[in-house]
Amino acid sequence: SDVCSSDLEVLEHVGLLDRAKDPVKNFSGGMKRRMNFACGIVHHPKVLLLDEPTAGVDPQSRVRLLDLVRAQARAGACVLYTTHYMEEAESLCDRLAIVDHGKLIAQGTLSELRAMLGERDLVRLTGVFPADSARLTLAGIEVLQHTDETLALSVAQAAMRLPDIFAAVAAAGGEVRGATVTQPSLESLFIKLTGKELRE
Repeated sequence: SDVCSSDLEVLEHVGLLDRAKDPVKNFSGGMKRRMNFACGIVHHPKVLLLDEPTAGVDPQSRVRLLDLVRAQARAGACVLYTTHYMEEAESLCDRLAIVDHGKLIAQGTLSELRAMLGERDLVRLTGVFPADSARLTLAGIEVLQHTDETLALSVAQAAMRLPDIFAAVAAAGGEVRGATVTQPSLESLFIKLTGKELRE
């Protein structure tokens, strides 16, 4: 059958224009997922509902689908995205909702969820840390690990506290040469909220 120009634009958008005349039954799993996505956006929806769009696809198709989802959101569509892949939700979504056994148990931005659960950041410092530098007396900071060359800290709102931490280390005779801040992941928040690892 004939394919209209707007259909061709969508096929080009999802990377299937060169297969426009081929039967879908001959497509790979990733191509079929992209075709499903094309069917969902061909009418330029204002709301796009996606349920596990990357389940069972190869890594290249997964990356392509995630880029397509981002493009829809940038174009102004409201995207409701359900997934078991926490890293996808963490990187794609402005707001998150955690559902367990059909019940909504938490919602908000990732920062709001972290704050709600009182989650603390992990700060790893590298440099030179004499014994006194492990005795930081700053409120809200817990020393987790100390060696002559590393210092690991548990810190609430670490990004705002780094200048104070660096100053306290210097005052104790230490020298910071590198720092990394790791925030709790969405998966760790899910486990804390539900008491279980993610399941199908």
